Formats: sequence, C-alpha cells, structure tokens
Amino acid sequence: MESLPQDHAERCFDSWKEIAAFFGRDERTVRRWEKDQALPVHRIPGAAKGRVFAYQSELEKWLKKAESARPEAAKEAAASAATAVATTPQPSEAAVPATAAEKNPRRTYSINNWAAALGLCAIALMAGLVLSKRGAHWPVQTPADPGSAASKAGVAPSPARARAEDFYLQGRYYWNKRTPDDLNRAVDEFTQAIVQDPNYAEAYVGLADSYNLLREYSAMPEDEAYPRAYAAASKAVELDGTSAEAHTSLAFVTYYWNWDAAGAEREYRAALALDPASARTHHWYATFLFSTGRVREALEQIEEARRLEPGSVAILSDKGIILHLAGQTDAAIALLKGIEAEEPAFASPHRYLAEIYFDRRQWGNYLTEWKATAERTRDKQEMEIVKAAEAGYAKGGYAGMLEATVRVESNLYERNALPAYSLALAYARLGERAQTMRYLETSFERRESGLLELPNQPAFNFIRGDKEYTELMRRVRTSPRPAANSIAVAMQPAS
Repeated sequence: MESLPQDHAERCFDSWKEIAAFFGRDERTVRRWEKDQALPVHRIPGAAKGRVFAYQSELEKWLKKAESARPEAAKEAAASAATAVATTPQPSEAAVPATAAEKNPRRTYSINNWAAALGLCAIALMAGLVLSKRGAHWPVQTPADPGSAASKAGVAPSPARARAEDFYLQGRYYWNKRTPDDLNRAVDEFTQAIVQDPNYAEAYVGLADSYNLLREYSAMPEDEAYPRAYAAASKAVELDGTSAEAHTSLAFVTYYWNWDAAGAEREYRAALALDPASARTHHWYATFLFSTGRVREALEQIEEARRLEPGSVAILSDKGIILHLAGQTDAAIALLKGIEAEEPAFASPHRYLAEIYFDRRQWGNYLTEWKATAERTRDKQEMEIVKAAEAGYAKGGYAGMLEATVRVESNLYERNALPAYSLALAYARLGERAQTMRYLETSFERRESGLLELPNQPAFNFIRGDKEYTELMRRVRTSPRPAANSIAVAMQPAS
C-alpha cells in the first residue's frame, strides 16, 4: 500500500479536476503525467474507479524535480501551479459549516448584478479599441497593471486578482472540453473573472478563445462570435503586450474575421517569439498555414504542437485534416477514427471524417459523420439539412442527396439562416457554374470566413481556371476588413 504524508492537515486535492486546476492544465494532461512521469496521485482503496487525491506538498516536490530535469518543459506548469496555489483557499484551523451561499458564492449574484456585470465587461472590452491601429504591429510592452507585474514577480496577487484567477482557471477547464455547454460555461467564468478584475489580461484571452471556438463547436453565427473575440483579444493585448496567449488569440481572429493574413502572421510570430513553447500558438498557427496552402509548414507546426501537448484531441484532430490535405489520407482516417473512439462527444473528428469520406465518394460514411457533427454541435439547421440529404440519398443516390441538400439550404438561405458560402459549395458539388459563382460573390460581399478555405476545397476545382473565380480569389487575398468595421460590429449587442 502507498505511504501517505505524515501531515494530513495540509492542502489536499480530491479529484482529477482539482489536480488539473492546480497546474492550470486539462485533466487528460495530468492523467498522462501520472502514467508517464510518475505524478504523485493516490487512489482511495475500495472506492469507485477513478477516485483519486493528491497532496499539494507532493505535487510541489514533483514540480521542482521536473524543473531540475527539464527546466524549459516544466516552466509553464510551474507558473500555472503557482497561480493556482495563490488562488485556492487553504483549510482553516477551525472548520465552520458553510451556508449555501458560502459554498457557492456565485449564487449570491442577483440577476440585476449580473446584468450590471455584463455592462461593465462590455465597457471594458471596448476601452481603448477606437484608438487602436490594426495595420500596425501591436507593441510588446511591459504591462501597466501592477497586479500582473506582481504575479510575474512572484508576489502574492491582490484579493480581486486572486478571485479573478480562480474564475479564469475554471473557465480554462470548461474551455478545454469544447462542447457547446462547456464553452458557454467558460464564457460565464471568464466574464466573472473580468468583473472581479477588469485589468486581468488573461481573462480577456479566455473570453476571446471561447468566442473563437463557439462558432465552430456550437450554432453561434460567426458574425456574432468573431467580433466579440476580436474585441476581447484586442483588449488583452492592450493590457499585456508581453502575453503570447493574447497575441495568439488576436492572430486567430485577425485572419478569420478581418481577412488580414499578413497581420495574423505578424501576431503569430510575435507570440512565438514571446513563448516558443506555447502549444496553442503552434496549433493555431498550423491551421492558419493550412488554410493559406502552406501544407509543409502546417505539418511542422502541428507536430510541434502535438509534441508540446500530446494529450490534446483538438491538436490531433487538426493534424488529421492536415494529413489528408498533404495526401496522407489513410493515416488521417486512422488518427481521426481513434479520436472518435476515445472521445465520442468531440465534434471535430466527425466533421473532418465527413469531408474525407465525401472526397472519397463514400456517401454512406459521409452522411453518418455529417449527422454526428450536427448532433454534437446541436445545430438544428445543419441537422435539418442532413436529414434531407439522407432522404434524398435513399431515394436517388448521389444526385438525389445533392439535390435535396440544395433544396433545404436554399430555403434556409432565403430566411437568412445560412451562409451564402454553404449554398455555393452545394452548387459546386452539382457542377452548376453560374449558381456557384453567384453565391461565392454574395459570400464575398458578406465577408464570410468560408471563402478562406477555398484553396482546400476540391469541389471548386472545376472553376479554378475561370477568370471570374481567379479575380474573386485575388479580392479575397487583398481585401482585409477595415478595423473600424470590426470595432463597430463588436460593439453591437448579441442577438
């Protein structure tokens, strides 16, 4: 039987969730550390499977040992753990039964206070944005917020900052799960962090990251999600220009919302200069490179992200679609099917496999994976299209599937419930040149992000040599969205 520390009054974490929060990482990562790097985690004899606990002193000793062996690799974990320790309440000498409000202080937050808090967040998000110049590279500067400086210097944070960091860590926990409910919960946690400390840059980073993903993993329209991500990321960089995470978040939305590839690449390179060991930066830079057709570089970046965060299913999923584009489709399918088996609720592998199966003309598998994607993102409109496509396929094969898809998508488009790009793709698959270009032009007028994926979509191969299409691609590459427009849209209330 494992020996336990003599001092049982010390801080104890009694779940994988609390252990992960101590390090500021996801549960999969700390589970891997236990298996591969002897992270000191104990199991309760005779308890249900998965019941674990760990002592703070043992985790700190493990961190020191890891830092000695691999100082660079342990740097981020040590910093995250230091933050978590500072923000985690320590057990008092005299335990007093807590009221319901004390056990969950969020319950004391009234509806009126919550509305006021959202108003404060909106004001904070927009502060300083009007004077920002998106054409220039964001300055790397020393943060003006003394709370940030104190934290980086090892000084205990203020009570407000400590509360904000606690909400932030909870937000990251939910963000890493990448389901619609968890991402919305992450937005709530990051918003609470901003309410506690409006100058906490990392909370704005988390908020930006949540909106960047909500338009992918839920039914949130991109013209709602991206402007809010842009506002939050811009505020994060304004508060702390030395934050690699802030530059990474801004890079992502600068490309997909502003269509500014040069500006996005500057932000990614700034982030990597500040923190070369950021898995998220390498990951999102890889997807940017993939979108712009730089496949070899994309593979290098995604592999570096995988090396830094081997337990991330999001990184592995994106590696799968990049492998497919690189011509390694069998390896891509094997990887994505493995992720599906391990994380069946995760949407990305289903979405990517649907694309691959369509390219391979495996229509039954395509429909199965497409339907699984709609189920996991809870997108009712997409499910409506899938069901029509299934019925069309059962009745008329491939042609019937495409005709049913176009019919339903046209109805949704007329109700302003579908991007023009989706209809352009449907007509491209039918080989209808005029209708394809018609909806691509409308998509350009609306600045829909789907157009950025045109180089990777084989359905448009039949018009790539056309003069109209070539001119459209030139405009996509050379027409970034004006910064003033981005700010104006970000300030509009969510629908």
